[in-house]
Amino acid sequence: MNQFQTRTSTQIAPWVLLLVTCLWILVVISALGVVASTQEVRRNVNHLETLRHEAAQLQVEWGQYLLEESTWAAYSRVEGIAVKELNMLAPTSERVVMVTGDE
Repeated sequence: MNQFQTRTSTQIAPWVLLLVTCLWILVVISALGVVASTQEVRRNVNHLETLRHEAAQLQVEWGQYLLEESTWAAYSRVEGIAVKELNMLAPTSERVVMVTGDE
């Protein structure tokens, strides 16, 4: 061989090929793990947003029920039903009895 000729056939050791193959397989497995975990995170975020929306709806419904409860329990409404439907009257001062716990 003269100084201008180069060696064209290089031999790669079998252990190097095995190492490169193993590393390539590990890279593919790692990429598949990243894809799977990303999909799971997206699914969990979607579920979280659904639950938040449901919580907001329930909060609105709770507020409506509180408003309805205060409407049904209004003193004027209860007094009106007592007078109209049950024929009840407010007692006069002579009919009021004071009960004491001294007995």
